[in-house]
Amino acid sequence: MSQLDGVMPSTLVRRGSRSASTTFSMEVFDNEVVPSSLASISPILRVANEIEAERPRVAYLCRFYAFEKAHRLDQTSTGRGVRQFKTLLLQRLETDNATSLASRVKKTDAREIQSYYQQYYEHYVRTLDQADQADRAQLSKAYQTAGVLFEVLCAVNKSEKVEEVAPEIIAAARDVQEKTEIYTPYNILPLDSAGASLPIMQLEELDDRAVDAVMKELFKNYKTWCKFLGRKHSLRLPQGQQEEQQRKLLYMGLYLLILGEASNVRFMPECLCYIFHNMAYELHGLLAGNVSIVTGENIKPSYGGDEEAFLRKVITPLYRVIDMGRKCAPRKSGKTGKSNFVETRSFWHLFRSFDRLWTFFILGLQVFTFSIEGNA
Repeated sequence: MSQLDGVMPSTLVRRGSRSASTTFSMEVFDNEVVPSSLASISPILRVANEIEAERPRVAYLCRFYAFEKAHRLDQTSTGRGVRQFKTLLLQRLETDNATSLASRVKKTDAREIQSYYQQYYEHYVRTLDQADQADRAQLSKAYQTAGVLFEVLCAVNKSEKVEEVAPEIIAAARDVQEKTEIYTPYNILPLDSAGASLPIMQLEELDDRAVDAVMKELFKNYKTWCKFLGRKHSLRLPQGQQEEQQRKLLYMGLYLLILGEASNVRFMPECLCYIFHNMAYELHGLLAGNVSIVTGENIKPSYGGDEEAFLRKVITPLYRVIDMGRKCAPRKSGKTGKSNFVETRSFWHLFRSFDRLWTFFILGLQVFTFSIEGNA
């Protein structure tokens, strides 16, 4: 059990306000830019931002639960950017506590979130589900939001020692859990609940075995290149099944994007390996911290973020060097290897030419004969 369990939000904020001496941009928090090690709390912060205007106190409780979960994931704040993020979240909680408490509809936080959960389920989730032409994307998002709200509801009940939950809330939570599995987003058709029985729906999206197989085949040449040069590859994978799979997909997407924008350089595998090696290292830096330790600014690719910067600042210079080397290649006299095919003539060339000419005449005679018979 975490040392934060059972601590009321106001108490926790008073503790954290003394250590929150550094000022951070609120825009970073509002955009849900969380450290990669705390990726599992991003859906909670998304829900908090969505319901902020409608029910501020519930949004506050969601953010407080997100802080508790972040603390359980990294109690010592050793992860990259975790300490700064937790400090920022504490500042937000301290700012929102009084105003959200004043706008609370019910007497307690437990009753507040229970009331909102019932309202959200009845007026939004069920309404969408019972519509004639339900939008699968909206339904999927609604059930995910309801799942997050119920998770926060259970945490608030535990902190306020509420043992009994209304039967209608339990029934709604069971329905949400069942429907969430049906409306899990897929990249492939079908797009309606009736298609749940199709074979394609019986397989999990982006299965680990399929991802590993594709990744192994895609980066086989790159790892061979690294081994030949005696360098460690840039495929850095975080801990955690979901985070590891997402990082693998990002690496594969990066390689395919490089291949698609490489123009004629794609015919030089060594160049592709070199480009990917450096860009994969930069990608790891972007995902690990977002802020440069040296400059304190957000990390950007070394070639910049201008329009068509990769093509103009990476591919074009490489191609010019290659083209210059091809034009400046020394020419040696005598018998040398040829880059292009040139037919070597000999005594037998006369017979080969005659054979081709004779074959052409035979085919021409047949076509001429068939055309005369057709006109007759």
